Amino acid sequence: MGHSILSRGVSRSFPTPHPVVEQASDDRDILVILGDQAGSAYAELADKTSYGLILIELGLECLGVHTGESRGTEGGNVLGFARYRQGRADPSPLVEVVRQPATPDEAIGRACHLFERCGLVTAVCSDFPGRIVDRLVRPYYNAALARLDAGLATADDMDLTLRLGLGYPKGPVELLDSTGLAEHYEVSQALYQALGDPAYAPARRAQVAFARRQR
Repeated sequence: MGHSILSRGVSRSFPTPHPVVEQASDDRDILVILGDQAGSAYAELADKTSYGLILIELGLECLGVHTGESRGTEGGNVLGFARYRQGRADPSPLVEVVRQPATPDEAIGRACHLFERCGLVTAVCSDFPGRIVDRLVRPYYNAALARLDAGLATADDMDLTLRLGLGYPKGPVELLDSTGLAEHYEVSQALYQALGDPAYAPARRAQVAFARRQR
């Protein structure tokens, strides 16, 4: 079973050559829609039923924005996905595959198989803003930045503590420095607006970095 690619806009998941893109053909079994305008490209498809499976690249939005929702029974042969990428860093090997309540297990399995046969690792999540990783790590980053402002410890000592105490490869401040505080602001602010949870409200230092970038 093969897959074809439809690109519209800039893809955060596959900004550089990758087997997912390079192994594509004209096969209509699976359609992978890439780019920051993937949702619009899906809406404009003339015949959505001619594909066995459609995978839409997502930003932080829900899949239901593009497919519609109805009484918690939505789900079919259209799934979302996003390859996790921390700010300016290169994309990670992790692809978060987004399902809806009634998405068939067969469709989920086929989506995961496509990415895994191209050397990626998949995790399946329900249709929530930000999916798994960003929902877990953004409050952690905000808390670390707030503790830095409060004078709990220096940035170096906080990073050292998290690296040695919990075995993290990088501490939170070090990681945000290398991947972008302004980029953290954008993700955290979007989740705060979508969810209303104060834990996602961007920390002051992220606000400053974003404002500086806008100058």
